[in-house]
Amino acid sequence: MMDARNGIGGTLQGVDIRAEIERLRKERNAVILAHYYQKPEIQDIADFVGDSLELSRKAAETDADVIAFCGVKFMADTAKILSPEKIVVLPDLDAGCSLEDSCPPAQFKAFREAHPDHIALTYINCSTEVKALSDVIVTSSSAEKILSQIPPEQKIIFGPDKHLGGYLSRKLGREMLLWPGVCIVHEAFSETELIKLKAQHPDAPVAAHPECPGYIVEHADYVGSTSGILNYAKTMEGDTLIVATEPHIIHQMEKAVPEKTFIGAPGADGNCNCNVCPYMALNTMEKLYLALRDLEPRVEIDEELRLAAKRSLDKMLEMASSTVGQGDVGPRP
Repeated sequence: MMDARNGIGGTLQGVDIRAEIERLRKERNAVILAHYYQKPEIQDIADFVGDSLELSRKAAETDADVIAFCGVKFMADTAKILSPEKIVVLPDLDAGCSLEDSCPPAQFKAFREAHPDHIALTYINCSTEVKALSDVIVTSSSAEKILSQIPPEQKIIFGPDKHLGGYLSRKLGREMLLWPGVCIVHEAFSETELIKLKAQHPDAPVAAHPECPGYIVEHADYVGSTSGILNYAKTMEGDTLIVATEPHIIHQMEKAVPEKTFIGAPGADGNCNCNVCPYMALNTMEKLYLALRDLEPRVEIDEELRLAAKRSLDKMLEMASSTVGQGDVGPRP
């Protein structure tokens, strides 16, 4: 097929992008997974929109031949780890994550070796190599449940997000060694501007993601994952909600409860523009079309590394679904 890319920045001319994506989805037997932080047009064309835990489960369960993952690279890598027989494509391989970047595998390995009596409870926003060095992966929606299953005497390293780790430590009274990583999106919220916004909307509750710094979380009426915040928006009393996470989640809120008003928490300049994830924004409808057309860029992972990383992800899926008490998690030999 002749390359349809023309013009500046890879613009596609003369192509009905949405229609072509629909055609290729059927032709490739593909499933399109999208995170809540994707642009609205990508969310609307996806087969499933969710948070990291929900997307991990969908990736593990799908019977599609191709997974087109509209998110960031660690998410697409997770899909490949859990479904190695599938073709996994990511519209833009440069869609990374500041948390993943903050935790280089060699440094994490040395940190683990310096604390051999600790297990590594690691946030899913990390590289495949770090997952392979970890005992249990967690997401923001599963972390509390998983942590509650680990015996209180067991020492824990939590990384790479120090804010999520700190929130869990404060809430559950569980001391942990925290890796000093942060999400650049959630770091951008301004406490001063949030207080001003609350004064303008005194009856509006605040919903915050636990990746936010503690000085933002302490102003929140609800703290939870993206799916948790979405559910809170649906069930809360009142008609206005201030949202302290990446603002593209508001698209799903407005679809679910259009009669309510949702206001993104501001950054230091008094608006939300700095809180749009620059990595998530790299994925576009045009790139999704090309990924389905060419089955590139494709995610590939060395099999030995994949199997090592899969152990910590399998433990996450097992413990996140568990109805029992404390698990048998111990330091990796």
